[in-house]
Amino acid sequence: MAEPLSRRDLDFLLYEWLDVVALTERERFAEHSKDTFDDVLSLSADMAEQLFAPHNKKADQNEPYVGEDGRVVLIDEVHEALAEFRKSGLTAGSFDEAVGGLQLPNVVSRASLAFFQAANPSSSTYPFLTVGNANLLIEYGTDEQIDTWVKPMVDGRFYGTMCLSEPQAGSTLADITTKAVPADDGSWRLTGTKMWISAGEHELSENIVHLVLAKTPGAPAGVKGISLFIAPKYLADGTRNDIALVGLNHKMGNRGTTNCLLNFGDGTHSPAPEKGAVAYLVGEEHLGLTYMFHMMNEARIGVGFLATAIGYAGYQASLEYAKVRTQGRPLDNKDPSSPPVPIIDHADVRRMLLAQKSYVEGALALGLYACTLVDEEQTSTGQSRDDAHLLLDVLTPIVKSWPSQWCLEANSLAIQVHGGYGYTRDYDVEQFYRDNRLNPIHEGAHGIHGLDLLGRKVVINGGKGLALLVQTITATIDRAVAAGGAAAEHAAALRTAVDRLAAVTAAVWSTGDPTVALANATVYLEAAGHVVISWIWLEQLLAVGEKQGDFYDGKRAAAQYFFRYELPKTGAQFDLLESLDRTTVDLDPAWL
Repeated sequence: MAEPLSRRDLDFLLYEWLDVVALTERERFAEHSKDTFDDVLSLSADMAEQLFAPHNKKADQNEPYVGEDGRVVLIDEVHEALAEFRKSGLTAGSFDEAVGGLQLPNVVSRASLAFFQAANPSSSTYPFLTVGNANLLIEYGTDEQIDTWVKPMVDGRFYGTMCLSEPQAGSTLADITTKAVPADDGSWRLTGTKMWISAGEHELSENIVHLVLAKTPGAPAGVKGISLFIAPKYLADGTRNDIALVGLNHKMGNRGTTNCLLNFGDGTHSPAPEKGAVAYLVGEEHLGLTYMFHMMNEARIGVGFLATAIGYAGYQASLEYAKVRTQGRPLDNKDPSSPPVPIIDHADVRRMLLAQKSYVEGALALGLYACTLVDEEQTSTGQSRDDAHLLLDVLTPIVKSWPSQWCLEANSLAIQVHGGYGYTRDYDVEQFYRDNRLNPIHEGAHGIHGLDLLGRKVVINGGKGLALLVQTITATIDRAVAAGGAAAEHAAALRTAVDRLAAVTAAVWSTGDPTVALANATVYLEAAGHVVISWIWLEQLLAVGEKQGDFYDGKRAAAQYFFRYELPKTGAQFDLLESLDRTTVDLDPAWL
């Protein structure tokens, strides 16, 4: 079985490119060293291979269901793997020592968790959502809330969720109807329904800590009236809270993670005289969406990693298959009696493998780079901290959406490499595609992130966000020009694309009409994403330098592929954007 995620590639990205060991010079990470980082990565790789990968297919074929007693039933292997994950302490990764954390750099912790995402996306979801939940409460919760709910999550005894969407309100959270009213004891009572709640109900942990968006009496209309609440499955005294599982959603992929429709306060489990589920306000009223963005942005980066990891697993599987599957003969061989050759000898198969490599290794590098910005923001001061925050803000829509689109394409190519076998359940690649298809929707659909990037992020503070991104990419271009050779050739192409990105952004907003400006925001997202991944490949190429060996030659080939096959696609996209095309704006729905 192929290694789902390349440890060699991770080592290159962490140590030869990002130089994460230098982080140990900072006070927060001073207790760590390359040895501790390696130990964490080795433990993660081993656990993922031995405990998570073996039941990935079984969990897909045996979906969770609700038993006669109303409890959710999952296969035993999920319980066993997550119990060992808890014992390992890896949930505590990047958390502060004060709450029981290992205080690892975010970039190392994310790299560690990527092994589990590649081995088993479904089982890995339970603890990973918990990490985001706990981080939000550390930022905005009270000391009592941290002691009561966060520390058990960091320890792995409690799991956490995020409850945003409702049956009638998906991305448009302004339309949620879940209500919260104050109770006599200082807590609140929630009533309402939440939909698409990943890990919303199970028996894998002692408790489930739900973070729930709701509106309070007299709240302003729209998103400005949303507040955030903690609503645990079990109260601190062990009483069952009035949160009821209505049903499980049946998904195309990622089937091993429960996905739930939950009722809050319908009387199924009623612990108090007042109607509703017991809940505790986080921070101030009406700032709930602001707080939730802390978890949402972290989750968006997590989805980017998940999409990358699944795409990477597909690439590794199809690469292994292409080396052993024999079929056909070289085009210049006219002897039908000669033996067939491994399909990796065919140029078109190599094209598909190289495309996958360029997508998944580019996406992994981008995700890790984004994590270094988290570490920079957390441990630096002044302009460095501010720049890290702003650059991460601009990149987040791309970190989430680009892997979700192009690592899914990698999974499609992995099926194609397998031929007819790839379309059967006998091979893993068909499941990889199904599992990954959720991610262009997960944590905000593709189009939502286009609107976020073009409508907000690149125009932040009068365009400072885009200016910082251009400045950062230009610094890499200048280094590549000085390096000469292929790096300089690719740098010239990237400079043209970056200049075009800046010009097109200005042209799109020149009319002052947001309807026209944002009509093709998704095209903008895709073009900007390709420019960013080209920059990331140029960065990797500079890290390779003059180093020799198959691994480094592979990096050179993938970079060349991306610059010659992928970056040129942005030219037509920029032309469309610059034309301020109104095809979709002027379309009458009756014509469809």
